Amino acid sequence: MTQAPTPTADTVRRLARSLLGDGGAAGGTAPGTGPDVRPVTEGAATWWVGARHVLRLARDREESARRRRETRLRDLVRPHVPVALPAAVAQGEWAPGLLCTLDTGLPGGTAEEHTVSAVGETDLAGLLTGLREVPARQAETIGVPRVSPRSLEALRRVAAEAAERLAAADEFDPVRLRRLTPPAAVQLAAQSGTAVLVHHALTGRHLVVGADGRVRGVLGWDAAVVGDPAEDIAGLALAVGAPAAVRAATLAGYGARPCLRGLWLARCDALVQLAEALAGRPAAPPLRPPRLRLRRAWEPIMLERVTDLGGDDTP
Repeated sequence: MTQAPTPTADTVRRLARSLLGDGGAAGGTAPGTGPDVRPVTEGAATWWVGARHVLRLARDREESARRRRETRLRDLVRPHVPVALPAAVAQGEWAPGLLCTLDTGLPGGTAEEHTVSAVGETDLAGLLTGLREVPARQAETIGVPRVSPRSLEALRRVAAEAAERLAAADEFDPVRLRRLTPPAAVQLAAQSGTAVLVHHALTGRHLVVGADGRVRGVLGWDAAVVGDPAEDIAGLALAVGAPAAVRAATLAGYGARPCLRGLWLARCDALVQLAEALAGRPAAPPLRPPRLRLRRAWEPIMLERVTDLGGDDTP
């Protein structure tokens, strides 16, 4: 595979000027000199262009294909959800076979910067409701893959090993994980016929949150799949905390079983991610984010204390 070149500010400025087609005046510097550009993420793959646009550079052909699909998917999703999604302005190639997309920026901070308010939880509920309403067949027609649900029991076993490593580092009490017994993990298996469109990357940085705590928009649609809705509940538990995630899912009409499944997916994932970060693996993130996600996922919720898993209340 050809190694993608490393983009520079001059490269991005030239691309933006070409895609905007207006002499480069996009709320940045004077006309003719090109817009102000600055990286949004590490790795120089996403850039702010002026104050109103975001330029994203695909790093390989697979990512290019996902970005092309994402543009069509956002158009399919937009009428169903109460939050904003970026709109495509232009696209082209920034290197042979590598897509670049210019989107409108969404004003606001992220869930990593602002706490989601009670009203913001209703925004999240509307998001989950809308995703369930998107016709799954239409999503698959534009290339969104259908994926099988993860085995919670298999994940529980991996998380148990991670919990023991975290206990040795004085990071976690593994007794807490024992509440998820093997029979309970089996009971919380995803049920057939429940697949919906799943964002699959509801991280804190993909939730656009205002200073008032309202969820104003959602980014990062290139990872979407048709699959287990508990994955998005899990993503929210890691991003905004277990209580807020479960309240939003309940408002969206999900019953105790998918809510608890999402909760335990998040808790197990958080254990594994922090253990990998502590192990110092090259791909592991810094320690602060996984510690924060672990704390959020393990926040107590009343649903755990009042639910009999023997019932079936999945919508």
